[in-house]
Amino acid sequence: MSLVKYEIFSTVVELGSLTRASETLGLSQSAVSHAISSLESEWGFSILNRGRSGIHLTSNGERVLKYIREILKWNEEMAQEIANINGLEIGTVRIGTISSVSIHWLPEIMKMFNEAYPSIEIKLLEGDYDDVENWISTGLVDFGFVSLPTSKHFEAIPLKKDRLLCILSETHPLADENEISFERIKEEPFIKSKKGSDNDLIRVLKENHITPNIKFELSDDQAIISMVENGMGISILPEMVLHRIPANVRKINLEGENYRTLGIASTSFKTLAPATKRFIEYLKSSLKEPQAEAQLQV
Repeated sequence: MSLVKYEIFSTVVELGSLTRASETLGLSQSAVSHAISSLESEWGFSILNRGRSGIHLTSNGERVLKYIREILKWNEEMAQEIANINGLEIGTVRIGTISSVSIHWLPEIMKMFNEAYPSIEIKLLEGDYDDVENWISTGLVDFGFVSLPTSKHFEAIPLKKDRLLCILSETHPLADENEISFERIKEEPFIKSKKGSDNDLIRVLKENHITPNIKFELSDDQAIISMVENGMGISILPEMVLHRIPANVRKINLEGENYRTLGIASTSFKTLAPATKRFIEYLKSSLKEPQAEAQLQV
């Protein structure tokens, strides 16, 4: 068993490129290629397809990847435990995150954590809810930020409630309302987040028995806000996303109590490495501070 080869294989899959993997690992591209070929020769089957569109796992490669990542995870945890025994704080924390958390929570928290634990490295992967859940399932990240409830196969810790608000242009006929009913929303051209980022919206609309008049479906929150600003429709977004919106866009309460619950999820919090557990405790503590709550407006 060669942990170096396993690390190379996992990195190639994560980055989707032999060249990028070699740069990240500080190896020559021929060394990376040789490591992959060596594993394929040792196991007796191909694990990667190499084409013009990049690197892709074969079906057999996909079957062994989860074991490779599990082996690397336990090796990392053992190294951290040994360091703990010797009174050291080292390790790598891999986190799956969504854009609003990356913008509003992580920069300050990571800065303070790095000052307290300079030998612990933090790696971030950013995507939508579906991406993060997939990364948790496949072991690409140790834990991830999700909207609860999440997959029943995960353990989850709730962190904050974030109100869902309706946004519309200041020239919209409903711009001066204090509250908007879902019946009124049903009548309006609606700008929706793309699949994978729309879990909270779908849940709230379903709870209120509303099928919106969807005109556009966009992947970027700022693009949605810009479309609303220009009178192309209305939308519903979390308050955290609306931290700094144009002056001519109105935020209006929805009828009832509507919010998303942001939290973190993992396949098991008990088996996480010491450095990851330390970061999670630091994260939970930081978000409990009154100053953080005021800043996040939740």
